[in-house]
Amino acid sequence: MTSRLFKLVFTVPHSSLEVCKQAVFSAGAGNFPGGKYSEVCFETQGTGQYIPGAGAKLAIGEVGKVEKVEETKVEVQCVGKEVVVAAVDKLKRAHPYEEVAYEVYAMEDV
Repeated sequence: MTSRLFKLVFTVPHSSLEVCKQAVFSAGAGNFPGGKYSEVCFETQGTGQYIPGAGAKLAIGEVGKVEKVEETKVEVQCVGKEVVVAAVDKLKRAHPYEEVAYEVYAMEDV
């Protein structure tokens, strides 16, 4: 039986990009079946926006004011549910934001 494939997508400020990538890679994300490729990901540059509310533990910005941050969106494949779960856990620990923006998708081989 082959392991299910998942895609983990997250955004991160440029200054924390490498730390977060290494965190998810250390969980096994970015490895392709067969072992020929590792630490594989795709990066897109963009601008994130948010307004922090009262009680927010800010890494960047000021409560009640629009904050725009230059960020990188990272897309990485995970082989097996245990890998994607571990990668998300490590991402949350490494990421500078208290609320990490991430998405997980099940992938199909067609």
